[in-house]
Order: sequence, then structure tokens, then C-alpha cells
Amino acid sequence: MPGPFVLGVDSGGSGLRVALGTVGASGPVNTAVCAEPVRTGPAGIDAGHLLEQLLPAAHRLLEQHAGPDAARIVAVAIGAAGMATLGGQLRAELPSALERALGVRLLALAADAVTAYAGALGQHPGAVVAGGTGLIALGTDLKSWRRADGWGHLLGDSGGGAWIGRAGLDAAMRAHDGRRGGSRALLERLEAVFGSPQELPGLLYPRTDRPAVLASFAPEVAACAGDDPVAAGILREAAGHIAESAAAVCPRTGPAGQPCEVALTGGLFRMGDPLLVPLREELSRQVPQARTVPVSGDPLTGALSIARAVAAGDLRLPLHPTLLSVPGRSVGEKPEQAAPEHDGQPLSP
Repeated sequence: MPGPFVLGVDSGGSGLRVALGTVGASGPVNTAVCAEPVRTGPAGIDAGHLLEQLLPAAHRLLEQHAGPDAARIVAVAIGAAGMATLGGQLRAELPSALERALGVRLLALAADAVTAYAGALGQHPGAVVAGGTGLIALGTDLKSWRRADGWGHLLGDSGGGAWIGRAGLDAAMRAHDGRRGGSRALLERLEAVFGSPQELPGLLYPRTDRPAVLASFAPEVAACAGDDPVAAGILREAAGHIAESAAAVCPRTGPAGQPCEVALTGGLFRMGDPLLVPLREELSRQVPQARTVPVSGDPLTGALSIARAVAAGDLRLPLHPTLLSVPGRSVGEKPEQAAPEHDGQPLSP
């Protein structure tokens, strides 16, 4: 009889993904996609809406691979965008709800940056830079987490897709006005993508998805970088910001000369050489101990691996009140021993 099973969940802006796996094997046995993103309301991420999608998907996956009564799910790990700041309702409601519906008593709730880390590096010390529309870096020495950026396009996300796109549009508008720092090549791409420069403010400012609109111009900057020094300069500056975030979160401990493994994950890095070449140079300059490594898996893979670790009592990633929590366990508690309740370790900036 197959099983027992574990469940990994990745909740993001494009929807909810669910992976079913077994405790003793790597990789999923099957996955399901729920296309509707989980709603966010005044109380944060909507726990009821998440359960409305997750529970039917979990039952379908179980029936397909084990039959309705043949096996059970022993652990679930849920990674969600916004978990750190908007996950209060999930932390309050999901433990009892999943125990009632699935009989699950082992649950991990993680920020999507943590599941991205687990998918990229597993349970090893190092640093992960996750880049897409925004940008966040997360690192750990397996004792505590360090975070840099991820503060949104108005306060940070420096070097991310929205940052690059905004810088490219700024250079295009400078060329339109005849100001210093303008790029005729980027102005031509602005006109091809958005139309008249004079109409761009009216198209951009009323949008609620401004970061995504800005980020949509980032590939145009990369496409121009080979022949346009302004576009190339934007990507060099972005690379500098990304390396700064990596430097801020690389573990500070360990034997002298020991490299810090750094993984780059997310759609931003699919820009290829126009961004990656200056980024390698900046990492070498700012983080000489860094050794870039391939990404092992995506955030859904990371959620599934965390669920397996919780089921096996072998979760080595550090707990944190908002980044990674296991209801019933305290921050700093070892899997084999209980610890008295105490305040969580502060997240280093």
C-alpha cells in the first residue's frame, strides 16, 4: 500500500499549486493546479478561500494514487506569498481546520521566500536571491534567518524587474525630453510597447498592478543592452543592487575561506547574459566568498521537502514566528526535544 503521504502547497499571485508525495521518496507523485489566486482581505490571506481550493485538490490526489481509504496525509507544508505580513489568519485557523478535514497534525507554514530557499538549496546553509517583479534575498546559517529587501517597488525591490523596467522607462522619457541620460533605443521600445510617451502616465498611474506593468519593460532593457550603453548601465546597476542583497544575507559564520552557496531563482534571471554577466562580476567583487550553485527545485518542491522533513522529525531550517512556523513547536526547539515557549529570534535585516 502506498503512503503515508505528505502535501506541499505553493500559494502565489498566479494561483495555488499542490504536490502530493510520499514520506520516503523525493519528488512528487502528482500535482494539481488551482488557477484562482487565494484572496487577501482586511484580515490578511483568506484561510477559508485557501481551504476551499486545497481540500478538494488534496482529496483528488489521494484518490488517484491511493484509493479513498488506502492511505493518509501525515504532514502538510504551505508556502504563501505574503505569509510573513499577512498570514495571521492562516496561522490561527489552518492547524485545526486541516486536522479536522485531513487528520493532519503536522503542519508547517512558510513564507514563499522560505519555500523558494528550500527548493533551491534544501536544508543547507547559504543564501537565495529570488527575483521576479520584485526582489528578496534570504540566507541562513541554520540558526537564524537573514533577510534583505523584498520591501515592494516603492521602498525597495532594488534590481528586480519593476526596478529595471522603471529605470528603462525613465531613460526613454529622458530621451523624449532631450535630458541627459536618455536612450533613443529605449524610447523606440517604449513607443512600440506602450504607444505615445505623453500617454504613458495616464496608462501607468491609475493601474493597481503598476509593479507588473513596470516589470514588463525589463526584457526590453535587456534586449537593448548589447548595443545601448544606457540600457547596459541599468543592468550593471541592477546587478550591483542584487549583489548587495546577497552580501547582506550570506551567513557570517563558518571556517575561514568556506564558500557561501548562493542560488538565483525566479524569472528575472531568465534575462540571461545581459544581467548575469555583470551580476557574476558584482558577486565576485562584493561577496568574494560566494559560490553560485544551480537551483535544485522551485518553491513547490521546497514546500514538499519541508513537509517531508516535518514528517520525519528532521526539519533543520530555523523556525521563525512569521517566516517558518510549525504549530506546537517553539522557535529554537530541536526536533527531538521540547522547549519552553519564548520569544522568537529577531530577523536580522
